[in-house]
Amino acid sequence: MKNTVLHKANTRGHADHGWLNANHSFSFASWYNPERIQFGMLRVLNDDTIAAGMGFGTHPHDNMEIITIPLEGDLAHKDSMGNAEVIKTGDVQVMSAGTGIQHSEFNPNADQRTKLFQIWVFPKYRNVTPRYQQITLDESEQKNNFAQILSPNADDAGVWIYQDAWFFLADFDKDFTKTYTLNKEGNGLYVFVISGTITVDGQELETRDGLGIWDFTNLEIKASTEAKFLLMEIPMNQ
Repeated sequence: MKNTVLHKANTRGHADHGWLNANHSFSFASWYNPERIQFGMLRVLNDDTIAAGMGFGTHPHDNMEIITIPLEGDLAHKDSMGNAEVIKTGDVQVMSAGTGIQHSEFNPNADQRTKLFQIWVFPKYRNVTPRYQQITLDESEQKNNFAQILSPNADDAGVWIYQDAWFFLADFDKDFTKTYTLNKEGNGLYVFVISGTITVDGQELETRDGLGIWDFTNLEIKASTEAKFLLMEIPMNQ
């Protein structure tokens, strides 16, 4: 018997700091909702807009898999491992924080905002050696397809993390339908709509809506309009 949890876009936490406009699908910082702590091992899904020239100063993380997906503009990254990179729209970046890292993130452009998703996943193993990985995606692979951008396997498509999770980006034409099949029994799926309208197993989702679904093997996803969305297959238990 499938189980679902629906998170409409307008029920997310919201914080406007002037330089940062943030929407939180799960409890984060000053926004706390006891019914929105996590979905399985998915702990954070932040939908951030960073003003030109602004950003996050150096701050610490540990024992978390941190995935950043720019949607518009660029993000400059520096960390205590010696990485100094610019993450651009069409890239995906991951940090395994492990035993601990320090990093900063800022919008390097003086005339353009940066929009991004930052996602935190609890790791399968604690206190691993911190690591950094960044790749550029072939966005054409997302057309009417579930294009894998993350997995547990270093030799698979996309980046990899220390967790039995698989992420996909999709860009569907109107009325296109495709069936999603779980990669690992017992995992759940969190669907997040970037733009457009889709129907997941009969549930309509609009821009920035999220749907968690578990206790299933296959489900049908249909685009009611042109639509882009993110699929996050996540272990429900550690």
